[in-house]
Amino acid sequence: MIWDWSYAWEVLPVLGDAAIVTIKATVVGYLFALVGGLILALMRRSPTRALAWPAAFLVEFVRSTPLLVQLFFLFFGLPELGIRLSPFATGVVGLGLHFSTYTSEVYRSGIDGVARGQWEGAKALNFSTYRCYRAVVLPQAIPPIVPVLGNYLLTMFKDSTLLSAIAVMELLQVAKILGSDTFRYMEPLTIVGVFFIVMSVVSATGISWLERKLNPRRSA
Repeated sequence: MIWDWSYAWEVLPVLGDAAIVTIKATVVGYLFALVGGLILALMRRSPTRALAWPAAFLVEFVRSTPLLVQLFFLFFGLPELGIRLSPFATGVVGLGLHFSTYTSEVYRSGIDGVARGQWEGAKALNFSTYRCYRAVVLPQAIPPIVPVLGNYLLTMFKDSTLLSAIAVMELLQVAKILGSDTFRYMEPLTIVGVFFIVMSVVSATGISWLERKLNPRRSA
């Protein structure tokens, strides 16, 4: 099969629209994972077992099951419970929930890395638990873990292709539809591959810049 530039330019706008869907799903899911992961990490550190144990079970359960199975459960199972979400919303929730369990462990490692004296100093100043985390612990815990959190953004971009299994019109799904309509798969799939390479490079560059901003001593 010979590469057809005219066909590649023809399908490029269609794939561009699908790329926007992929970016939206990834970015929203990633924000979900960042917030959800922090909540889970704090719950697991809680002295209250009613908070710590369910959080620990959720993290271990989700990390032990494939993302695709979780997407199918949300897409086909939730309607049985009376909860109906669009394919896009289901995909975002699935990505966010899945990766929040991984980011929670990253947050937990960062929090555990804060020196014990910092905790003791906050207690000596009579800080509440909320103020201790907000003003003392998290500002020290988050900068060192930015590279690891950023790696999950790259992983989420690649795993967003699984959303095609629940009828989300993201990049790979649209490329497959174009290929099945014309029996030309080389051009759309190649464009998809180039898109993911570009997004990975852009994301990695942004993560490196953020790491240098938050850790100026390390980059010096």
